[in-house]
Parts: sequence; structure tokens; C-alpha cells
Amino acid sequence: TADLCADLVATGGTMLGTSRTNPYARDDGLSRIEATFAARQLDALIAIGGEDTLGVGARLSDAGYKVVGVPKTIDNDLPGSEMTFGFDTAVQVATEAIDRLRTTAESHHRVIVCEVMGRNAGWIAAFAGIAGGAAEVIVPERPFDIEEVCRRLQARHEAGHFSSVVVVAEGAVPRPHPGNAGQVGPIVEASGVDEFGHARLGGVGAQLAADIERITGFESRVTILGHIQRGGTPTAFDRVLATRFGVAAIDGIHDGAFGVMVSLRCGRIERVPIVEVTRGTRHLEAQIMDEVVEPMLVASTAEAIATRAGRL
Repeated sequence: TADLCADLVATGGTMLGTSRTNPYARDDGLSRIEATFAARQLDALIAIGGEDTLGVGARLSDAGYKVVGVPKTIDNDLPGSEMTFGFDTAVQVATEAIDRLRTTAESHHRVIVCEVMGRNAGWIAAFAGIAGGAAEVIVPERPFDIEEVCRRLQARHEAGHFSSVVVVAEGAVPRPHPGNAGQVGPIVEASGVDEFGHARLGGVGAQLAADIERITGFESRVTILGHIQRGGTPTAFDRVLATRFGVAAIDGIHDGAFGVMVSLRCGRIERVPIVEVTRGTRHLEAQIMDEVVEPMLVASTAEAIATRAGRL
């Protein structure tokens, strides 16, 4: 009821519960869904989630169920919407972490690697890296060259900047070189996959820190934010966006507009075919890396060199 939901806007997480279950991976999946619809006397289903949840929602829609999708993922990697709720909060948490990590990096003249979420897309890493003024930003869309990363960190060090914060997405992939010739994808934390075929990623931050210390000799540490990015109090932006999505989803049901996902486009909430979420990953835009991140990193190194030259 409206009264039951009135105070939820300031609360993270979900009151409904969540599931990583793929009904299409089970022989009785669809029959159980049909039974639940009948038992609960459901008029329609609002599917709230990322590529997996909404992908199932799209298939249920094709099967004749009345479905409206709502894009919710901190990775911001869903096709069809410019922004998903949860992303802004995750970026804010990561930015605050970078600010805190810089304090200890500067105090101890260390390189600190901050690993953030981002299996296939580097939205969190890029936005948090920009906002936090990171020395390096490494994303899945662009395989990184560890030698080049170390050269840039050494240039900063030689110019008098003795600390650096490196932000890396969990799905980042190194370019092949003699030290990792056998690695062709992201580092997998554990064996096995979930019901949607996803392996659990993790470890690129630790590997990156170890390589940086080995190559440069700079003391390096790693911080893995993990699920810290997914909890706590949502930002004002996410509260407003989630509320707008919720209202639009309910309106869609009353209008009989099924098989759609509510979407943020040019500041407006629109309806798009829910099948759009099945058309691949919404990757970090190249323009953000080319016109913002890369110039920022180059400027950081150039500034360090100029500062050092001025002192000399």
C-alpha cells in the first residue's frame, strides 16, 4: 500500500527481497511462476533490476505475462536508459573512499589501488576517478598496459608527487605481455558460475598493486570496496530517480503499456521496449575516456613535472 511504502525513499536495499534465480534454468521455472501469479492474484509484474532480471522480464513478456521493467543497477550498464538508480550512490561512496585513501597515500608516500565494481562497464571507475582526482583510471573497455601505468606513476614520483590513487574496475583486463601471456580475460575470484552464467570476479586490484610495487619499487596497497558500494543511504538523485521510475511504472500498468521498461532519456522518463535490455551491455562512452579521463591523467603528470621543474 502507499502507506507501507511512504518512508522507503530514504532506505537502501529492498523490502521485497531479491533473488539470483534464473527461472529459465529450471525445468519447473515457468510453471512455478504461473502458480505464483495465480496464488497472488497478480495483475502485472514490475521487474526491478539489471540485465539478468530484466532479461527474464523480457522473456516473460514474450510468453504473455504483463511486465513493466524498471532499470536498477549500480553498474549503469543497461541499454535503453541514460541512468539507472543505484549508480549515483555507488559513485558517491567510491568518491568518498578515494578522498580518504588519498590521505593515507600522501601521509605514507604510497600508491593505493582502489578496486570498484564494474564487470563489463567502467562507469563507476570513470566517474569516481574523475570526481576523486585519481592518478590512473582503469576500465574494462580499455585493456591496460601495466608498463605504461607504472611509467606514468614514476613520472609523477620523479616530479615530486610521491603518492597516487589508482582506480580500477573489477572487470579490467591487462594487455598481454610476458608476465601474463596466458590471461585473456578478467581475473576470476572463485570457480563456478551463477545461474546466469556469471563468474565471480575479483583480484585485479591486488594483482595491480603487486605489479606496481614490483616494477616501480613504490610501496603499494589495495582496497576493495566490494559491497560497500551497494549499501547505506541513497543519494538525493537516486531517491528522486527511483521515485520517478516507480510512478512511471505504475502509470504504465494503468495505461496497459506492457512489455516496456521505463527509462531516463534527456532528463525525461520515457517508455522503451523491454527487449532493449537484451541487446548487449551499455559500455562506458569512449568520449568520456578520450575527452575527460585521459586529458585529466596527462594533465596530472604534466602538472607534476612542471611543478618539479619550477622547484629546480
